[in-house]
Amino acid sequence: MARIEKASWGGANVVWLAAAIGLLGGCGDSGDGDASNSVGGSGGSGGSGAASSDGGVYTDGGPQEGGNLDDGSGASGPAQLVGTLRDFLDSHPDFEGNLGDDRGLVQHDLGADGKPVYAGGAGTVTTSGQSNFDQWYRDVPGINMSTAFTIPLTNTGGNVYSYDNQAFFPIDGQLQGNEGRAHNYHFTFELHTRFTYKGGEVFQFTGDDDLFVFINKRLAMDLGGVHGPESAQADLDDLAQDLEIVVGNIYDLDFFFAERHTTQSTFRIDTTIDNFIPSVY
Repeated sequence: MARIEKASWGGANVVWLAAAIGLLGGCGDSGDGDASNSVGGSGGSGGSGAASSDGGVYTDGGPQEGGNLDDGSGASGPAQLVGTLRDFLDSHPDFEGNLGDDRGLVQHDLGADGKPVYAGGAGTVTTSGQSNFDQWYRDVPGINMSTAFTIPLTNTGGNVYSYDNQAFFPIDGQLQGNEGRAHNYHFTFELHTRFTYKGGEVFQFTGDDDLFVFINKRLAMDLGGVHGPESAQADLDDLAQDLEIVVGNIYDLDFFFAERHTTQSTFRIDTTIDNFIPSVY
């Protein structure tokens, strides 16, 4: 179980921590790994679920508004956050290219269509411009293929809900295939949900590669770039002014991930948010 502590970084718009230590090597490593598609630690394994093709999210067996996640008593099922995976070929200009951290790829405010707005101009160290970036989280015939995927959050104790997969290859042998490799390494994932802000919540992610999390349509976490496992933590109380959130109200949480390079893929969520609500885009 990850230990989540409330931390203060002076109200920065985006809170990010140093690269995680002791996790598997990241995308910059060489060679194809043979890790299985099992879930590490106490997190659950992914499964199929109903979702709209543009990233809408439902909760199968999860809470309705004001409900709580599974507390281990069997009173309710764990949250089933369902999003959309999109598979790309390694020939796409933004995949299997340059390595490195690449913060500031997206604007602070989420777009009116619920997608990140590219902020990289003509291109950055790991991206090739707006046109190609806009394909990451949209269905584009001939460029990507999509399918639904479930992230089950498990109560790991201490009011922490987690999903931990140290070999995150959810579409091995599916969609556009592995392209001759041990795993399918080139995909994105998005999900959209809502929650009631009670005060004191923390949302934490560790993984590779890119991650952008928006709360109330404002950027709360930025791990942009093609890199090994890195961690970010959003303390909602510390970010409340920037995110314009008030205790007792319901807010959107929009989550965008990209796996863009061989040879590893890690994905871990730990959060004390305990009342996710279905959201449909």
